[in-house]
Formats: sequence, structure tokens, C-alpha cells
Amino acid sequence: MNNLNLKYNLEDRPSWPKMLLFGLQWLVVAIPMIIIVGKIVATLQFEDPARQIVYIQKVFFVIGLSILVQVLWGHKLPLIIGPAAVLLVGITASQGGNISTVYSSIFIGGLILAILSISGLFSYLKVLFTPRVVVTILMLIAFTLTPMIIDLIFSSTSHINPLSQLVFALVFVFSMFLANKYLLGIWKSTLIVWAMLIGSLIYFLLFPHTLTPLEANSDFLAGFFKDFNTTFAIDVGTLISFLICFLALAINDLGSIQSIGEMLNSDQMPKRTSRGITLTGLLNVLSGFFGVIGPVNYSLSPGVIASTGVASRFTLIPAGAGLMIMAFIPPAINLIGSIPSVVIGSTFIYVLCSQFAAGLLLAFNSIKQFKLEHGLVLGLPLMLSIIISFLPENALATFPIWLKPILGNGFVVGVVAVLIMEHIIFT
Repeated sequence: MNNLNLKYNLEDRPSWPKMLLFGLQWLVVAIPMIIIVGKIVATLQFEDPARQIVYIQKVFFVIGLSILVQVLWGHKLPLIIGPAAVLLVGITASQGGNISTVYSSIFIGGLILAILSISGLFSYLKVLFTPRVVVTILMLIAFTLTPMIIDLIFSSTSHINPLSQLVFALVFVFSMFLANKYLLGIWKSTLIVWAMLIGSLIYFLLFPHTLTPLEANSDFLAGFFKDFNTTFAIDVGTLISFLICFLALAINDLGSIQSIGEMLNSDQMPKRTSRGITLTGLLNVLSGFFGVIGPVNYSLSPGVIASTGVASRFTLIPAGAGLMIMAFIPPAINLIGSIPSVVIGSTFIYVLCSQFAAGLLLAFNSIKQFKLEHGLVLGLPLMLSIIISFLPENALATFPIWLKPILGNGFVVGVVAVLIMEHIIFT
């Protein structure tokens, strides 16, 4: 810990003014992924802009509550939490089906994860996730979300020439990577926030006719207490699809908790890990009831801690509380909802490239001598996931309804393929 030159260690409590300042930094780090994932799912599921805003409100509330619960009673580590991108894969693949089956599956998946963690059975599943499997899963998320990103960039609702949309997206993405190269400290950690803000302003200056902000009203507040998933519906295919997604979510959660624990040399890590994963499961149960995408612990925290020198878990309390308060301020959520889809899609490219890079880094660090066999274990699942993700609609229409969420989901097919390649063919 001394090598990190920390100003505040894990159990230190800064003064309230400093606590609020550090909490604001965490808040700025947490907001981008909530905006990106929340807006994507809301747009996919609801045409009514008012219902989209309510959906984002609920995501803010659930993520804020998740941060507070984990920091105070869960893993008790300075880990930022956000919507699980792997569940976004499942939600995207389930479009056109019954929304209740999606969130019932998230409810059940979270419950099973909590039970596995509490009982200790989760440790038996960990052996399936070798470095090659984990690397492939990280890459699969990026590949299988590509069709959704294409839809965001070339959104038909924007009424902008597709070439103009593409040029804007390319310039925006390269600008983000250029800024990432030169920015330092908290500015680099909060790059996504500034990029979305500046990108939206430039977009509206270039295409002013696309600026159609909603008028906030009291209905948004009243709407927060509606649309809960009280209709429990099970579709076997959708459930299997989400259970596979939850396997990947659990490994993501485990990796995030262990990485920050090792960085801070925290004590009682088995207990922290068990509590953290258990609460992740229970918070996904809550998400299923709220009818929103579930949370997961992110691996962003080490970079923030290294740049600020603050590892106190208590500094996340103002961030969690701030997110919950924002959930009940419709004008703020309304402003977030007006971000152009091409900005959201372009930002997601940047985020997924970082995840792809993390996968490659893990591959090169964990595999001492890269052989053809390693490439095959990674390559076939990625190829299959791309093929499935871009299947024509008329081909998908011929699939049995119960089989669509499985064989029509590039991520699920990719995960099954990598497990077969790793543990059966190249065992």
C-alpha cells in the first residue's frame, strides 16, 4: 500500500467537505455507463420518450442503492458499480419478445447467483473459467453488441444523412482516443463524461433540427412508481440465455473484487468476495422487480484510486446517495435523455475497445507461449458469435420461439463454443 502513496486508506474517513469532493469524483465516473446503457435499453424497449426517462430514473436509483449497500455491508471496497453490459447482450437478443420474461430471467439469475455464492457452490463453477475462456468472453461482449452500435449510429429517427452520421462517429471516436493519450489524472478518468457533453453540443450545432428536448413534468416522478415487473413470466430459451450471461457477470464481478483487493492488500478477501457476489445477485433480483438492467462491480476503480490517491470506501457514499437523488430529479434525467444516439453509440465503441484491449492484455499476460491451439480456442467462438449476431431476420424467423434466445444470441453461442473448445476438444 505504501507504493501507492495513498492519502486515505480503505477504512479512513475524510472530513465531510473532502468526502463530498471525492464523492463527486466517483459520481462523475459512475454516470457515463449509466447514461449509455440506460439510454440504449430504454430506447430499445420503449418508443414513448416519457417512459424512456422513467427507465433511466430507475437505473440511477438501483445503481446508487447498489453502491451504498456494497460499500457499507457487501465487499466493503472502493468499487464503482454500473449496469452490466453482459446483460445488455441478453436484453438486445431478446427484442421482440415479452419484456416480463426478460426481467423475470434477470430476477431468477440474480437469485441463483446469490444462492451459489452463499452456499459456496460458486467456487466449483470458477474452474470452468480459465484465462482463455475469460479472454474470449471479454471479446464476445464487444463483438455481439456491434449490431446495436450500428443501429445507434445510423438511427432512423435522426433524419440525418448516413454518411454524415458515419463521419461524425469516426471523428468523435478518434478524438476520444487522442484525448485519452494526452489527458492525465481525474480528467482522464472522467473523459467519457466530457466527451459526451462536448460531442452532444457539437452535434446539435451541426444539426440543430435534431434538438427536441422533452419538457419535464410531474408525470416523470409519478411514473417512477409504475411499470414494476409484477408479472412473473418464464420463457425457457430466454432464461437459459440469461443464465449463461449471469455466468459471465459473476466472473466479471469476481475479477473486479479481487483486483481491487489485491491492489489495496485488503484482509478477509474470501469473506469480502462472498458477500460482494451474494449482494450482486440480490441486487439483480431487485433490478428484475424494478424492470431494469442489473448491476455489476466495475474494474474502473484501480485507475481512479491510483490517480487520486484516495482508497477510502466511505468516499463512495456521497456518490451512491447522489445517484439516488438524481433519480428523483426528472429535469436532470430529461437532459440525459436528449443525448444524440450517435454520441451514445460512438462512446460505446470507445468503451468496448477498452474492454477488448483488456482481453488481449489478459491473453498475453496469462499465456506464456501463444500457440495455434490458443488462437483456435479464441477464434471459433468469436467467428460464430459474429455470424449469429448478423443473421438475417428471415433466418431468425424460422427458429422455434423457445430456441431464438439461445441460438439467436451470438454471445450465448460464443460462450458455449469456447467452453466446448477449452474443456472438451483442447482439454
